[in-house]
Amino acid sequence: MTYCIINCTTSNEEEAKKIAKTLIENKLIACCTIIPKVTSIYVWNNNLNEDSEILMVMKTKTELFSEIQNEIKKIHSYDVPEIICIPVIEGSYDYLNWINEQTQ
Repeated sequence: MTYCIINCTTSNEEEAKKIAKTLIENKLIACCTIIPKVTSIYVWNNNLNEDSEILMVMKTKTELFSEIQNEIKKIHSYDVPEIICIPVIEGSYDYLNWINEQTQ
């Protein structure tokens, strides 16, 4: 079994909570930490942008990434949402076991 952290940004906390609750209810993620008010600086449509966003940090099994990505895209308001999967190299046995129990 392999585990990962998935990062995703949203424009507001309501959207982040909706995504998180949907993924948890569908047993696709075990937990989502929502970090308010991060600043993102990026180029979009040839314009330099600086926006306040919400960062979601989700804990799950790597094998669920495709399903999670599809669910996020159904709900997310952005044309191209950030959906980044970061592998977990090591972790507490108890915590990883909890992730396993909470997900499909």
